[in-house]
Amino acid sequence: MSLRHSGGALLAALMLSACAGGVIPPSAGGPAPSRPSGGGEGAIRPVPATPRPTLPPKLPTVSPSDLSTDQANAAGLGVTPGPDIASLIPSGERARAALQAFRISCPTLMKRTDQSGLTRGSDWNSACSAASSWPEATAAEFFSRYFEAVQVGEGKAFVTGYYEPEIAGSRTRQPGYQVPIYRRPAELIDVNLGLFSDSLKGRTIRGKVQGSNFVPFDERSQIVDGSLAGRGLELAWAADPVEFFFLQVQGSGRLTLPDGGVMRIGYDGQNGRDYTGIGKLMKDRGLIQAGSMQDIMQYLRAHPAEGAAIMNENKSFVFFRELTGAGPIGALGVPVTAEATVAADPKYIPLGAPVLLSLDRAEPNGIWIAQDTGGAIKGANRFDSFWGAGDRARGIAGGMSARGSALILLPIGSAARLARP
Repeated sequence: MSLRHSGGALLAALMLSACAGGVIPPSAGGPAPSRPSGGGEGAIRPVPATPRPTLPPKLPTVSPSDLSTDQANAAGLGVTPGPDIASLIPSGERARAALQAFRISCPTLMKRTDQSGLTRGSDWNSACSAASSWPEATAAEFFSRYFEAVQVGEGKAFVTGYYEPEIAGSRTRQPGYQVPIYRRPAELIDVNLGLFSDSLKGRTIRGKVQGSNFVPFDERSQIVDGSLAGRGLELAWAADPVEFFFLQVQGSGRLTLPDGGVMRIGYDGQNGRDYTGIGKLMKDRGLIQAGSMQDIMQYLRAHPAEGAAIMNENKSFVFFRELTGAGPIGALGVPVTAEATVAADPKYIPLGAPVLLSLDRAEPNGIWIAQDTGGAIKGANRFDSFWGAGDRARGIAGGMSARGSALILLPIGSAARLARP
């Protein structure tokens, strides 16, 4: 995902089992946010809510696995016209933030090929033109005036959360900062297997050359034990190995420096080893109960030796580069917006489109903009909500797991075209 190494969904990524051998895990794709240093590990208590019921699909709902390659998108799955949205969009800060996020998405949105089959680039022209000067104080009115709702498939939404970590770090090694954060090594090579066989198109592996052979790159335990040490690859140093492990799951974050400054770092590759979700592993062994990020961190801290061994069972290791300018950057190529950006599957949601969520947890309810993607974010109505940085963001995202209904907002007129045979 752009933003997230898991792309994001933190809880989902922690729970995922290892990927099939050798091929770069889908969740190792691209940058992502997440986390503060020291304390603050408790999840924020959820605020319950009653979700709006989904609509009876007017078209047969088909499992994506039963569709041909051409049909495996929103248009092939089927869309149902939604209700009038004028009374469904809450006013307030989220609507204002969503308008800002939509506005910066427009230049890409109007040129991008929509994999979902729901829109054409020109469909967005009127809304984008209006968004450029629309007053943010009446953001909810903007969305109700320029968009209409559709439900994709059954409309049953599942939403997790991610955030931009903030952990204690230093540009130089010094007492209290002993965990190396590495740049991508030059010998780490990506191989496009599709160049060698048509049957392997779309598959990539990472490794290194050793003599005349191409071999797997060092796994996490080897890197943690110093296999890359002393080569000038240290970008910075973290204070806490557990915090740094979670930052690697997210794929990007902020280092709070000893002088009070901030250094932003972003994903710059992964060692090509399979990702193992330690949350599932720990839960299966009876070490934790609920499996939330907070449960996992509590156990790792309480059992440092066992915790280090468990973290090494995830052989994946992420490399970083320093980021400058606006960010973090999502899959749409624009900065993501706290409490307004969601990651979605572009086969079912046009990237840049507004999404209206109504869930059994109140915090994520309202209007969001699909600006990101993620390896664990697959299928219709599957979303990962971005909560920004800091303790509140960490507390909400780390325990976010909400279900309910989702409506996709399309430019007025788009749904009528989809309904035509």
